[in-house]
Formats: sequence, structure tokens, C-alpha cells
Amino acid sequence: MARLSRLSRRTAGLTAAALLAGLLTFPTTLSAQSVEQQFQSWLAKDLWPEARARGISTDTFNAAFAGVKPNLKLPDLVLPGESRPRSDKQHQAEFRAPSAYFQHVGGVVSGGKARAQRLTSGLAAIEKRYGVPRGILLAVWGRESGFGSAKIPYDAFEVLGTKAFLATRKDMFRQEVLAALEMVEKRGVGARMLRSSWAGAMGQPQFMPTSYLKYAVDGDGDGSADIWGSELDTLASIANYLARHGWANGRDWGFEVVLPGNVSCSLEGPDRGRSIADWQALGIRRVGGKAFPAHELGAEGYLMLPAGRFGPAFIVTPNFYRLKDYNESDLYALFIGHAGDRIMYGDNGFVAPWQKVSGFSRSDVAAMQRGLEKLGHDVGGADGLAGFKTRRSIGAWQEKNGLAATCFPEKDTVRRLK
Repeated sequence: MARLSRLSRRTAGLTAAALLAGLLTFPTTLSAQSVEQQFQSWLAKDLWPEARARGISTDTFNAAFAGVKPNLKLPDLVLPGESRPRSDKQHQAEFRAPSAYFQHVGGVVSGGKARAQRLTSGLAAIEKRYGVPRGILLAVWGRESGFGSAKIPYDAFEVLGTKAFLATRKDMFRQEVLAALEMVEKRGVGARMLRSSWAGAMGQPQFMPTSYLKYAVDGDGDGSADIWGSELDTLASIANYLARHGWANGRDWGFEVVLPGNVSCSLEGPDRGRSIADWQALGIRRVGGKAFPAHELGAEGYLMLPAGRFGPAFIVTPNFYRLKDYNESDLYALFIGHAGDRIMYGDNGFVAPWQKVSGFSRSDVAAMQRGLEKLGHDVGGADGLAGFKTRRSIGAWQEKNGLAATCFPEKDTVRRLK
């Protein structure tokens, strides 16, 4: 396995002092420069002073940005002289049915089972230390990086530097690029070892640099937190992340249930919790005739309907929302919980089918959301995504207008509310 390497103090054909001097001598008239020149000037005059104040050395800064140019193909960039991103492809994209998210769950399950057998003792130690079930850890690992097999194509300093200079969320990415510099300066991570996704997430658990500094830990006992080459460091770091975000040891993540027709789908949401025994009293039952675990009955649970009445229904626990701390998508958290159960217990797929819902775009859904907002509903923002606030707002509107509540966008609903 690859190990973390100490920062090389040399750059190809260019000393640290010469590179920094070059950064500091670019012209100051931005209108006369290319985007690349403006980027180099920003590095020298804006980012470098703050990095230096945080204890970053000249050698580290220059090694990180040697040969780095802004990548203008990244999404969500606002070019100099412009006020908004040039395109919003996400909003124009076709609205996808939630079922599409689970197409590759089988590969994560099979890969997780194989690694559960191979890493038994290491997983047991990590599970004991952090209280997060091994199935969950394996599912996150598989989902994030294919158990380390996924190619991570970008130089992290290229991505983070570009986004800190040009992205719509400059302040956030500024903190991330400064954290990446700290990884090189204080954690001994080689600058070119930092490979990332287009969003700047790194290594097998796909941590942002600030998350690496907070949560990456040594899981194999060699004294380093190597989320690139060490399987046990990767798993321990995922476990530490979830534990420190409040994972409740001993609780499940959630259960697929049968939602009776007389129970409103608009009851969904983490702000409408009640004890699982109370949900059961409404007639909600686990699929397949299974009983809820006795230790869960008195604890709080929440109705979760990722496709409204067009797909499976769930009662989830607070641990479901700890998975959302890792990735804020309902479908991501459901993928992890479901895959983790299948890895550990051999469960099959969802019992209820996912019905096909399509024929409109994300911009159509955003228009529908704005229509609901005008009627006084809180949809959580007109972003073209059907989060729980949008889903239950649709259901409440449908019930008020004498319609069968589905709690999910569909052609007729979108058309009537746009």
C-alpha cells in the first residue's frame, strides 16, 4: 500500500524562492491580464498572506501551487467580470426518479461482504471503539470510492484553488484550500498526493480537507492517518466522522415499513418525530411481518418517503440524519443504511417497488416549488430537488384540494402548480 510521504522541498526546475518571487511580481491591473494571470496574482497577493499568517511556509505554498492553473471546466465558476455562472446544467437536467440512485447498490453489497470477511478483526476493533456498525462503514467506503478502486482524477490544489478564486462559494473553498495547505505543512502529506474529485473531496472516504484535519485517524497503528492507501485508516476515519457527529451507539438507522392509506404522507420529516411505538399505533408496520426491535419502540423515529407514495416508506432514527451529515441527500443516507443491512444481514432489496416518475426537468420542479411558496408552503427552497419539505408540501396542497396525496412531483402536479 502507498504510504503518506513527507513534503519534497524541491520543485522541478524551480526553487521555492523563485516561484514565490514570480507570484509576487505579476501586474496589478487585472483588466489587462488573462484569468490565469489574475489567478497567479490572487495567489500571491491574497491567499499567500493568509496562508503565511497560519504558519504555512514558502516551500509548502510553492510546492502546492507549482504548475497549477485555474481549471475553467469546473462547475459553479463565476469568471472575472461576470456576475453569475455561465450555465446551470443541473437545473435544466431531467428530473430523475429516486430508483436510479440505487442501480449500483449490488456492487457495494457484494464488495462489502467480501471485505467484511477479510477485515474481520480490524472492523471489530473499529466498531468497538466508535460504536458505528461495520456494515455502515463498509457501505460508505464502497459508495464513496468503490473501496478505493475509483480513479480520483484531479489535483486537489487545482480544484480548491480554482474554486476559492472563482466559485460561487469562494469563502467555503478558501477555508478548504488553506486546510489542504495545513495538511502538507503539519501532517506530512505530499502536495501532489492530494488527488480529489471535482468538488475537492479526497481519498477513499472522500473527505474535504477540513474534514481530514478534524476526523482522519490512524486505524492500523502505524502512526499516520492515510486515507489514500490504508483500508483500516479509511474505515476508522469514517467511523470517527460519524461518531463525532452524534451516531447513537446501539440504535438502528431505520426500517422499511408499510404506510397505511389513512396515514398522511405529509407527516414526513425530522421535525415531526414521535416514538416508534406511536407510529406503530397508527397502523405502520415493518415490511415482511417483522417486529420493530424492542429497544427501539420507546425511542423517537421519523417518517421518511423519498419518493412519496411512489416508492418504499421508512421509519428512520436519528442515525439516518448522521448519515446525512456525511452527504446531505436523503437518497445517499438511504443507500448507505440499506446497503449496510444487506452486507451484515443478507437482506434483499426493497420490498415496495419504485414507480417511474419522470417527464419533466429540475427547472419544472423549481417552478412548482415557487408556486407552492406563493401559496404559503415552506418547500426548503426552489432548488429543483424534492426534499422532505417539498414532498410534504405537495401532500398538504393535494389534501387541501381534495386530491389523493402522493407527496411527490408528477406531471399533473407540476403542471398545476407552475
